[in-house]
Amino acid sequence: MERREFPLLGETCYFEQLENGLPVFVIPKPGYTKAHACLAVSYGGMHCRFDDGAPRETVAGIAHFLEHKMFEMPDGNAIEQFSAAGASVNAFTDADMTAYYFTCTDRFQEHLRMLLRFVSTPYFTPENVKKEQGIIAQEIRMYDDKPDWHVYQNLLKGLYRYHPVRESVVGTVESISEITPDTLYTCHRAFYYPGNMVLCVVGDVDPHRVVSVARMVLPAEAAPGAQKDYGVEEPAQSANREMTEKMEVSAPDFLLGFKAAPFYAGTNGLRQTMLGALAGELLCGRSSPLYAKLYADGLIHKDFAVTCISHPGAAFLVAGGESPDPRRVREEIMEEGERLCQGIDEGRFRRAVKSEYGATVRSLNSFDNICVQLSRWWFSGCHYYDFATLYPTLTASEVSAFLGQTVRNETGCLSQIQPKGVSTL
Repeated sequence: MERREFPLLGETCYFEQLENGLPVFVIPKPGYTKAHACLAVSYGGMHCRFDDGAPRETVAGIAHFLEHKMFEMPDGNAIEQFSAAGASVNAFTDADMTAYYFTCTDRFQEHLRMLLRFVSTPYFTPENVKKEQGIIAQEIRMYDDKPDWHVYQNLLKGLYRYHPVRESVVGTVESISEITPDTLYTCHRAFYYPGNMVLCVVGDVDPHRVVSVARMVLPAEAAPGAQKDYGVEEPAQSANREMTEKMEVSAPDFLLGFKAAPFYAGTNGLRQTMLGALAGELLCGRSSPLYAKLYADGLIHKDFAVTCISHPGAAFLVAGGESPDPRRVREEIMEEGERLCQGIDEGRFRRAVKSEYGATVRSLNSFDNICVQLSRWWFSGCHYYDFATLYPTLTASEVSAFLGQTVRNETGCLSQIQPKGVSTL
């Protein structure tokens, strides 16, 4: 195995890529009783179109549906098996990744075998698919009552005209009703192969035993995969400048997004994501003068937050929360963006870099966050821990340029949920 030291982080990482294509990361944590393992798949809600020897277009929500169904095995339910063995197991699906993970305090190798086995063993019948359609339909209806879900989905549709990131990860009641066992088997075969996955483990474990278990459980041979299709080229401008919906809320809820040029893959993409996060913090993060002004004026509350989100072919800066006047907040952010693109005080910039770097390092205390970030950035083509050497290379002029290129009327969209009965003119 390859052993790599990260002295700035005080971390050691073991890595090996198996003959079947599976990359394995192990971060040893001597003395810890808890161990965490995550098996991630480069397949999410935005991967509805692909070519696995023939062009295919699947319905929205199928990656999430498949995640749910993977827990059902020919010999029982994986969740019940993990619980009986004293471990907790779960999964999530987002726009470009599905991840299955467990946490345990003992019997680690047994649990790892169970994880690898159930994720690599599809078992779909007409009966269990129909049952799951009812369960997920209820989940979708629950989302239909959540303003924060609507405001985010509306933002994506306002920003993107064609890119599949605009599709709901869970789909709709109508779309999931079209899912069949054959469709699930096709998608599992197309994406759930070792070369399209990554296994990450954090804890007081033996890296060589982790690799040995993976070799024992998973197929020995590499498999061909599907070619993902993100559709026609996305224009630089947002699809809509404003998206408004009315719901039973006591106060307006909003997200203001700005469409950025798609980030690169690899280390340059990690660096761009860091620049985007830094730009958001300097623009209207909690330590910014604008945040203090908006808060003092009663235009935002403590739930206000800003972040930079990137997926293959799509990246955007987004800020939001509750506000009595979302349009006024948009005006203030636009004005601050114009000011900052003229230049950023070097002292303030360096303080922001230290703050962002410190927050990123603190996030490594979370075993599950380590696994998710290592997986996500492996799929993008780099090692996540390289962030430690990238932060010192960021410059204030780059952040100014990012804000100047991104925070513009033509790239922006204001998504808001207004209380019913309130005029939006």
